[in-house]
Amino acid sequence: MDTEGLGQEGEGDVGFRSGFVSIVGRPNVGKSTLLNFLLQEKVAIVSDKPQTTRNTIRGILTSEAYQVVFLDTPGIHKPRDEINRVMVRMALSTLQEVDLVLFVVEPDEWLGKGDEYIGKILEEVQTPVFVLINKMDRVPEAERLGRIQRHRELYPERPLFPISALKGEGVKAVLDEVVKELPEGHPYFPADQYTDQPLRFLSAEIIREKAFQFTGEEVPYSVAVEIVSYKEDSQNPSGLVAIEANIHVERSSQKGILIGKGGQMLKKIGTAARKDLEALIGAKVFLKLWVKVSKGWKNDPKRLWNLGYR
Repeated sequence: MDTEGLGQEGEGDVGFRSGFVSIVGRPNVGKSTLLNFLLQEKVAIVSDKPQTTRNTIRGILTSEAYQVVFLDTPGIHKPRDEINRVMVRMALSTLQEVDLVLFVVEPDEWLGKGDEYIGKILEEVQTPVFVLINKMDRVPEAERLGRIQRHRELYPERPLFPISALKGEGVKAVLDEVVKELPEGHPYFPADQYTDQPLRFLSAEIIREKAFQFTGEEVPYSVAVEIVSYKEDSQNPSGLVAIEANIHVERSSQKGILIGKGGQMLKKIGTAARKDLEALIGAKVFLKLWVKVSKGWKNDPKRLWNLGYR
């Protein structure tokens, strides 16, 4: 998609508009992909594995005419442990605090239990809701109108937008309508800021993304990343940043998978993470990783708090 004009003023806007928009939906429907495309910056990690997003991520899109603060939330699902309960609570807590909700669904022909559950929750909030049918690029051309019509029947009171967050199809139309829904007001953040997340948090997310990317189904859901040390060397002309991090897992077998034979897997994760970190920070990065077994961390409220799941 041609992204020219993505951050420009939508037709019909009067004065500067600003506000908060929550992106909600089931796990793995493409919420983070949508946020990254809107911002043309990578602020949320992306994986084909569900429940990748564990915290509410704020992404800030600013033009001369508006500022939209998007909240990318964890996927709403039936929680099985304490971390999942925290994640769902994070997602639901945003619904009453924003000016607009983007409810992202997949172009399935029939309504699943997850979407039905979220839809009932959204019926109880006063916040306006747009329904975004994502991944339309996967639907054969001959079936698209039928899928869209089916969703119009499912959500008759909601504005409906067929999109592909991956390819950017339909995203500009969504943004134009989002801006029209926002109240007039002053910006909340500086114009050159695209997230309010600190570099320590973003660094941990990038490392976690690489652990997701290179390991199988067993490991990712048990991984948490803790930044132990983040030091900028102001005396170094290259602006070297030294980062030390613990990758927490629940079992010794998972530790073995992450380290790999001769430490090759951990080296692979570290190399890929370092490249992304250098692009993010704009400086050379020295990255040191350890893998630690922290049994039961996903069900320990204190440990979850210390790891940033609040």
